[in-house]
Amino acid sequence: MAKLLIVEDDESVRTLAARALERDGHTIAIAADGAQGLALIQQNRGGFDLVVSDIRMPEMDGIEMATAAAKQYPAMKIMLMTGYADQRERAEELNGIILDVVQKPFTLAEIRARVGRALSCFA
Repeated sequence: MAKLLIVEDDESVRTLAARALERDGHTIAIAADGAQGLALIQQNRGGFDLVVSDIRMPEMDGIEMATAAAKQYPAMKIMLMTGYADQRERAEELNGIILDVVQKPFTLAEIRARVGRALSCFA
């Protein structure tokens, strides 16, 4: 299956998403904010099949992280999550970098389906 990075500052959401995606057979790495996420992306030389990141986080948000990661690894696939309409609008500026924006709260079935769809687009 795929190697995924989950970047989310809310531990309960991060754990829920990671467990749901592990059940689908994916290998999961986790980060608590965009700075940690970017560091993991760099350590792995962009070697994630998909990065799933919250937009609104302390220190470095998901949009900043996605922009920085895309500059270094333009082929990297990134999906964002948010519970805020204004943040979703900010993500629209990243066409070509972001595959999808998942609205929070989401169900386990929804995050699994959206990740599966994102991965199948580039299989």
